[in-house]
Amino acid sequence: MLGDQVMTQYNGWKNRQTWNVALWLGSDESLYRAACRFMEKRTHPKANNHYARFIKEQGLATERTGDNIAWLGSRLDYKALDDMMKELVA
Repeated sequence: MLGDQVMTQYNGWKNRQTWNVALWLGSDESLYRAACRFMEKRTHPKANNHYARFIKEQGLATERTGDNIAWLGSRLDYKALDDMMKELVA
């Protein structure tokens, strides 16, 4: 049986869904470059909701990753994804 810490995190992320969208965002070159450009245009990079805004701007709001995870799923850790987006321009 897996320990509590392993059950509450997935490769350092809150869950598999959050890890999966972060993985796709970081490893799909065109999506990664678009995310970097998106964040470079932000006038308030410390604000929140960058991830959700970016996904909507890309037309992916109702789409899924190649692993069938919703880009805007209810189980995603949006704070962690926003932090990841901020790190693109840090």
